[in-house]
Amino acid sequence: MLVGASRFNELSRGLPGLSRALLSRRLRQLATAGLVTRSGDGYALTPAGQALRPLVFGLADWGARYAFGDPRADELDPEVLMWWMHGRVDTGTLTRRANIEIRINDRRRTFWLVVEPGDASVCYTDPGLEVDAVLASDIATLYRMWEGELELLDAVRAGTIELTGPRWVVRGLPDWLKLSPVAEHVRAARST
Repeated sequence: MLVGASRFNELSRGLPGLSRALLSRRLRQLATAGLVTRSGDGYALTPAGQALRPLVFGLADWGARYAFGDPRADELDPEVLMWWMHGRVDTGTLTRRANIEIRINDRRRTFWLVVEPGDASVCYTDPGLEVDAVLASDIATLYRMWEGELELLDAVRAGTIELTGPRWVVRGLPDWLKLSPVAEHVRAARST
């Protein structure tokens, strides 16, 4: 919720491995503790819940520095990564729709990131729109880019990520796609 998810399904998709029953129980516990309120269409953090932001991101910083190494292959879930990515697209500067086909070569999976003014969505099946650009790579490299360990355009120049399409999409994508909320902590940890 600290990074913008508020609906139950958004929370569930962003927390892989957590059962829906356990998520429901945790949300009730957070509400009882005064950290979360139930709103008409989802959940919202109370001021007390918002006050946990420095603690949560402090733990993220600590984890990036001392506890977490590179994720194991079985932790790299393409559907979860696409869900996280679509939730961090800044559509504020878009003036038209772009359909970006994302190919995860080593998993033989394809997703479509459809971004337009005011909205971004991820499609797990072809949405039937003309493809404006193609981004292709292996899952580990996409995770490294998402976590802020490598820059998208640097990876394109190095050949570890392929990005083809018109200039407005290729130049725009690095600005539209905001990285993981903990990317700055991962970058800081990797640079020490």
